[in-house]
Amino acid sequence: MPVRARRTTRKGSGREMKIFGQHEENTIRQLQDVASRAEHVVLLADGHVGYIMPIGGVAAYREKISVVGVGFDIACGNCAIRTDLRVEDVTRGLELGEIRRNPHRLISDRRANQAADALQSTLSFGIGRKNEADDAPVDHPLFIDPAWYAVPNTGGYRDTLREKARRQLGTVGSGNHYVDLFADEDGAVWVGVHFGSRGLGHTIASDFLSLSQGGAWGERAREKEVLLDVREGIGHDYWQLMELAGRYAYAGREWVARKVVELLGGTEQEMVHNHHNFAWRETHLSPEGEPVEYVVVRKGATPAWPGQKGFIGGSMGDDAVIVEGTAAPEGSELAALQREALFSTVHGAGRVMSRTEAAGKRTRRGEVKKHGKISPQMVEEWLAKKGVILRGGGLDEAPQVYRRLAKVLEAQGDTITIKHVLRPLVVVMAGANEIDPYKD
Repeated sequence: MPVRARRTTRKGSGREMKIFGQHEENTIRQLQDVASRAEHVVLLADGHVGYIMPIGGVAAYREKISVVGVGFDIACGNCAIRTDLRVEDVTRGLELGEIRRNPHRLISDRRANQAADALQSTLSFGIGRKNEADDAPVDHPLFIDPAWYAVPNTGGYRDTLREKARRQLGTVGSGNHYVDLFADEDGAVWVGVHFGSRGLGHTIASDFLSLSQGGAWGERAREKEVLLDVREGIGHDYWQLMELAGRYAYAGREWVARKVVELLGGTEQEMVHNHHNFAWRETHLSPEGEPVEYVVVRKGATPAWPGQKGFIGGSMGDDAVIVEGTAAPEGSELAALQREALFSTVHGAGRVMSRTEAAGKRTRRGEVKKHGKISPQMVEEWLAKKGVILRGGGLDEAPQVYRRLAKVLEAQGDTITIKHVLRPLVVVMAGANEIDPYKD
């Protein structure tokens, strides 16, 4: 039986907000604020408070786009590759069943640890390309895309931004961004990555926040909601550069994922790839049942049209999944629920604890100003129980700061179908002290 979504009515309009799962009141208030300007809003089961618009939120507009809705990490998303490798190919012959029975054996496995070390040393986390890999596609056609001309070159501003984008292409960043090795239920090895458009997307978002408030390129501006008309002026220019950032993120994630497959000595069998911080032009039904073209902003939300696959991660110590939008019979209750969800689903498990709450706060000298709720021992014990090999990662990304993905997916009901459950073997992230302003 599908789990039913909870409905609430938007004040003063009579229109409905679609809400999956249970949420704190401040998250609901953010959604209500967005609903006062949008045509249709959705909050998915992994939702939590964000900048202006909640993470896990979806909003449909008519010819308008929200810069803070798309967010600073434009085109953040996930890419997963199923390889021809088996678990025993990246371990010393341990099969998946054996790892499940005794996870500690994987942690001590020499071959799996060598794979973790190779990923950490070859790929670049944080800012810039500084590790061993030097064949990222920095001459990709996207660097001569006409969209660049929306950026002025006064003082070399456009050239500087483009050069920064070249340097960062294929870098993973920090925060909750990762490169993982998984095994599915049949023992096939998958590679999964999560990151976005890096400094390029952050700069585009920052600049258009400034422009929308009467400022100039390169100026800082306060974070506030501004809706831009995508048909003209700076709204049109933002749309072109957002799409450029999307192509940039796709190129970076695919290069990193394929580099990992290459390092493992495997062959790509299938790729699942999607943004979850982006906007699309889509046709949906209006409240009156008429087809209408909307600009749909998904902030921490995965597109899930019938038959469309998505890769959704949990945390460094939990399973991930490959899902597919369910092909529901036309006219069915499930088909109506999918339409109300704007054919969207979760992008992860969703935080239940802020970074500071989890890890505490330190001075620049490293002195403790405030103790966090999570200790290194708590993380080590969790990962040991799951048999996960970790490189990098901070206390603010501990498994304890996230919901459990299985419960989150349950709240989405049958709108999606789980195709594969991916057990984490190796997780590689930036170190806890890695400085990266583009991680969120």
